[in-house]
Amino acid sequence: MATIKDVAQRARVSTASVSRVLSGDARTSPQMRERVLTAARELRFRPNAVARSLRSTGTRTIGLVVSDLLNPFFTELTRAVEDAARAAGYAVIVGNADESPEQQDHYVRILLGRQVDGLIVVPTVETSPLLHEAAASDHNIVLVDRPADRVDAPIALADGGAAIDQLVDHLVTTGRRRLAILAGPDLAGSSRERLAAFRAAVARRGLELPQSRVIHGDFRAGSGHDALAALLTGGEAPDAVFVANGPMALGALQHLAEAGGRAPRVPEDLALAVFDDMPWFSLLRPTLTAIQQPTAALGERALAMLLARIRGEDVPDERLACRLVLRESTEPRSAR
Repeated sequence: MATIKDVAQRARVSTASVSRVLSGDARTSPQMRERVLTAARELRFRPNAVARSLRSTGTRTIGLVVSDLLNPFFTELTRAVEDAARAAGYAVIVGNADESPEQQDHYVRILLGRQVDGLIVVPTVETSPLLHEAAASDHNIVLVDRPADRVDAPIALADGGAAIDQLVDHLVTTGRRRLAILAGPDLAGSSRERLAAFRAAVARRGLELPQSRVIHGDFRAGSGHDALAALLTGGEAPDAVFVANGPMALGALQHLAEAGGRAPRVPEDLALAVFDDMPWFSLLRPTLTAIQQPTAALGERALAMLLARIRGEDVPDERLACRLVLRESTEPRSAR
């Protein structure tokens, strides 16, 4: 079945131009209309329900689908999108996919049915079919935080590579040599990026990262609890652990609290750091070293990118730098 992208390629124009022609936009020239309509006839292209729903409808409403609203990162991101949308005169309808591709499709279907002007989506770990169809049909979609396989849409995400490299350099400088990571799910693009950056940083310091010191979780607290428990009971114990996100770090801390006197002391026996900062990490004892994402800026940029898409503009991906925040949990052993 031909898509709007196929028509654009045949007519040698952008998908935004195809969308304007098919919606009857008077700003298109007769020559462009003829090229697009000819290509559409040759390909037997028929706009489907997703494409019709995603065209600019003038409702001044956008949809926001997040993968897990219980994760404080996504709660803050949602607030940033809502604030930016309100300032631009748009309302936001929010759906929580709860890391379920079926639930994600459920909300995408509902939002399209409400004729939203566009969608901002934090994809679930596994790409959902309707999101793929929507992205293939029109470009009024922007992804945030996580890439999604086979979804052709611009993305705003945090680039943690430099901050992860700085963290590993700090851990090695403070005497740590047996580094480990509690990674997120292997299907999640953000998890793969963080693991790859950590592997590369460890290798640059001439250290090894055996598979026994790479434990995967699902970005939720329970998996962080179980992953750290498995890591600390399997072979030679690490002296530094990097956790892939905030909820998993809370689960890891819960395991340490439950283990009591049997647990390694932080940071004397075990340095602990996490990707993604939370307000209460500075209130813990010891305070927790974290890589801070530009969460509010991500939400604002995602909204700006979507509004540009709605206007028919071509929008490139955007990567915003993260920042390493050093705290007590990775201090040198002699510092305490």
